[in-house]
Amino acid sequence: MRKKIVAGNWKMNMDLAEGLKLAEAIDTYFKSKASKAEVILCTPFIHLAGASEILKNGSVHLGAQNCASETSGAYTGEVSASMIKSTGAQYVITGHSERRSYYHEEDKLLNKKTLLAVASGLKVIFCCGEVQKERESEKHFEVVSKQLAEGLFSLSPVDFKNIVIAYEPVWAIGTGLTATPDQAQEMHKYIRGLVSGKYGKEIAEDLTILYGGSCKPSNAVEIFSKPDVDGGLIGGASLKKEDFIAIVEAV
Repeated sequence: MRKKIVAGNWKMNMDLAEGLKLAEAIDTYFKSKASKAEVILCTPFIHLAGASEILKNGSVHLGAQNCASETSGAYTGEVSASMIKSTGAQYVITGHSERRSYYHEEDKLLNKKTLLAVASGLKVIFCCGEVQKERESEKHFEVVSKQLAEGLFSLSPVDFKNIVIAYEPVWAIGTGLTATPDQAQEMHKYIRGLVSGKYGKEIAEDLTILYGGSCKPSNAVEIFSKPDVDGGLIGGASLKKEDFIAIVEAV
């Protein structure tokens, strides 16, 4: 039975004190009430070492939101996968729609980052998804297929077991438009089929696929009820303890 996961992506929010306070509050809650889903907090780099200390004796896992495409060297401002691993983090996000859009990260670069992250002992939440123009022109399946083929499918079957995929319908994030649970299920099923074609049915059935499109307490139960939706990659709602916990418990 594949793992259920809810990962909070804090993005560029909260100073060090605020972030550690939230990490401690979430850790305390799940120490008192175990979750059926694996809970991950993906924090800004500045929080990682401190949050790792807070979370080390609990059940909540820690991740970063990005990593460098090189192992080390003269790359001012970059943070390598091995540096992230050294803080005690277990996960890193690659391919988030904001990295693709604002920083023009393409699949070849994301493939390099993902390979380095796995080689450093991290598990990767690899994001894919289409923008509004691509959805309206009915190219959404083609776009996601290309992102996975070029960004992920060079991994060996052994390394691929360290991957979680997150589907982001970019057109439904902060636009006022809404992706229906059926649309989420349709794409998740398609993604699982692509993975099955590449790596076989067993690996595909074991793969956790998260939904990353404006999930909140009011719609989480319906979205998570779909058979190929195994949890969520949560943005804004992960910054509020009560909302994030409600989404985790919706699993």
